[in-house]
Order: sequence, then structure tokens, then C-alpha cells
Amino acid sequence: MPEDHDIIILGSGSTAFAAALRAQSRGARVLMIEKSMLGGTCVNWGCIPSKTLIHTALYRWETRLGRLLGLGTCEGLVDFAPLSEHKEEVVQHLRQTKYLDILRSVPGLTLVKGTGRFIGPHTIQVGDLQYRGERILIATGGFPRPINISGLAGIDYLTSRSALLLKTLPDSLLVVGGGVIAFELGQMFLRLGCAVTILEHGPRILPLVEAEPVLALKQALLDEGMRIVEGAAVCSVRRDGEMTVADVETGGQRSELRAERMLLAVGTAPATSGIGLEMAGIEVDDRGFIKVDEMMRTTAPGIWAAGDVIGGMMIATVGAREGIVAVDNMFDPGCGCRMDYLSAPMAIFTDPEIGMVGHTEVSAVRSGYDVLTNILPVAAIPKAHVTGQTAGAIKMIADRKSRRVLGVHLSCRNGAELINEAALALRCKLTIEELANILHVYPSMGEGLRLCAQGFSRDISRLSCCAE
Repeated sequence: MPEDHDIIILGSGSTAFAAALRAQSRGARVLMIEKSMLGGTCVNWGCIPSKTLIHTALYRWETRLGRLLGLGTCEGLVDFAPLSEHKEEVVQHLRQTKYLDILRSVPGLTLVKGTGRFIGPHTIQVGDLQYRGERILIATGGFPRPINISGLAGIDYLTSRSALLLKTLPDSLLVVGGGVIAFELGQMFLRLGCAVTILEHGPRILPLVEAEPVLALKQALLDEGMRIVEGAAVCSVRRDGEMTVADVETGGQRSELRAERMLLAVGTAPATSGIGLEMAGIEVDDRGFIKVDEMMRTTAPGIWAAGDVIGGMMIATVGAREGIVAVDNMFDPGCGCRMDYLSAPMAIFTDPEIGMVGHTEVSAVRSGYDVLTNILPVAAIPKAHVTGQTAGAIKMIADRKSRRVLGVHLSCRNGAELINEAALALRCKLTIEELANILHVYPSMGEGLRLCAQGFSRDISRLSCCAE
């Protein structure tokens, strides 16, 4: 039973690699176990391929905007094959440079291919081999969550993974789900020429995001031609020739919706099944996610978990930080290292992009703050008129007593970039007055944060350009 390693990591994605490099920097010998593709979901089937195609779809959409301004048009049928090839080139480049090359060049990192399964509290079996470790990190990630719909087994439905592997575009698409993946991929397909209908079971789309930015995004998508049906229960599905037919109930009424393909986008399930968690005494919640404390410790001594497998924000940067926190606590038990989720920014790569960091208004109130809020329409930002991208809103939440910024939630062009500045403001515990007094480039979308902060105490509609 080999024991020439100081830490065993199940998985090889962004969470696992961040943890492995942190451990290696501490002089540890690291063993990673991976059953599938090196690099995990983000680089192979998630953020990298999806954002690559989303960006190419933006090019096509902006030709339409250019036509409205008299620049002519280069619109036509989309040749999807070269787009797919470009996506694969990006994935292969980042997989090579960010994972394979690192694995080969950094001493102390060893990869074992195969499925790792606990056969005891500190023993993992891979094929015919067994590995024992006093420090184990579970970073096995997740996969597209399945859903129970009558007739689903009889149709060739898509998931967030298989949708990114298509070689031809469908003419029409039904998307079941109203969360992040549904709208990122839904708008991408829409802009590439596919008729898209979103079916959200709940009363509103993106329910975990503040309402004001979501309403602005929803209107922008409707203006582009997307169909959005909220309160929609998909009762059954079937195939009718070349079409997928969904029996949908909305408001007590039944109707049939048809499209060439159906995409299931109802969230992420943890990859915890079949890896022997029960043999190690590791508890999971009712959805299968591994239970951890603030230090990323599981219920089993000497075993930590991080990334999508524990639920929570489920984004690559947060998973990577969770992996680092876990390793720091492994090798320095007295450090008391904990995750700071409130200062971690998150983005949804629609157009307008949604950015979020810190408290929502509801969570701030629940945490005991006396809350102040201000909402700025993106149309109040001069740069939005320069670009013609006036859709969106910025909502800022602050503590009335200290005037400290508690949260920022926005939807605007380049919102994924803008939210990073808001995260820095939270991290540095800036007040709304301090943020209001930070000079910004004019004109720029970043000026929106300053204007929103100024709006707590001034009528910004009465300010001239560049006015203090």
C-alpha cells in the first residue's frame, strides 16, 4: 500500500489543482486521482467552452446593432463548424497550458487515472491499487442535475455538457430551467439563429438574484426575441417526427410546445455517488452534497471537501479558494482559515451581464443591518449611450449606521468586469461616500458604481458630465 504522498486529492479540476499547488508550495507530495478528463468541468465542459461560444455569438448580435447605425450588415446563415472548432482549440490550449504542462513541470504532483473509492476512513482504492493518506481532499465536482419527466427517456435531450458538443445548430430549442446555465446557453443559441423558449417552473427566473437586475435582463432578452414562460410545469415530453413536444401546464392551463431539441438546465448535482463516502463516515445533505464546516472539514477526521461537490456558489474561483482554505487548515491546523463568501464576486454571462457580490437586501436585513439601498438605471451612465447598451440596473446595499457598502448587484454590458471593483470595495470595507469620491475614467461603465454611490445622497440626474 503506497504511502509516498502527504495528501490525496480526488479530482483534477480547478479546485483540485489549486489545492494541489498550494500543498506543493508547502513542500507536500501530492497524489491526484482522476477518472475522466484532466482539468474537470470548467475547462472541458463548463465555463471555457460556453463563454467561448457566448463571445462568438456576441459578434453576430453586434452586426445587427451596427446595421441600425448605418454600417451595413454581414448577417447570414451561421457556419457552426468553424465556431465549434475554435471552441475546441481554446479548450485544448487551456487544458494543455493550465493543467497538463503544470502536472509535468511541477515536482511533487502525481496523477493516477481511474475511479477512486473509499474502502475505509483513510484508504482509497483505484482499480487493484490502494492508497492510504492522513489528509484527503474530495474535489470530485458535479454534473448536470437530472430531472424526472414522463417520456424523457424517449427523446434525445441535451444537457449543459452535450449542448456544447453539438456540431450543428438546431432551428429551435426548449430550455427547461430558469437559472444561470439556462440563460447563458439560451441567449447564445438565440443569437446564433435558434428560436429559444425558456420554461421556468418557479414564479420568476433567476430567483437567487436581486429582482431589479433580473427584470432588466429579462426585458432585454424579450426584446431580442426570446420566449420566457414562468410558472411552467413540464408534465411530459415526447418525440413527434423531427420535433420534441412538451406538455406544459401554466396557470392551470395545458398546452403543447414544440422545438427541434430540448435542453435540461436545472442545476448541478454532486459527484458523490459510488465513491464510498459511507465507508469513511462522511455525511451528505438531502441533495447529496458533502457537509463541511467553515474550514472545509467533513464529518470524518482528516478528510476535507471543496468545490461543486459541497454545493454553495459552485463557481471555479470559489472552488479554488475553498481548496486552498482546506489545504491551509490541513497543514497548519491552528490557522483557523475560513472562506469569505461575501466578498467573492459572481457573474452570469448573459448580455447584459449580471454581477453579484456581498449581501442581498434580504440577507442584509436578516443579518441585523439597518439597510439603505439605491438603484441606478444603466441609462444614467453616459458610456451606456456611447455604446448603445442602455439596458440594465445597478443596485447597491449599505448599512445605514456605518455607511459601509454591503452588496452590489447589477446587470449591464461588461458587468462581469465591473463587479470586480465592487468586490474590492467590499473587501476594503469602503463606505458609500468613499466609493462616491473615487475618480473613474470618463466615459466608462465603471463610472456607474460611483454614480450609484452618489445617488444615496444626491439627485444624479442634476449632475453634469464629470461633475463631482
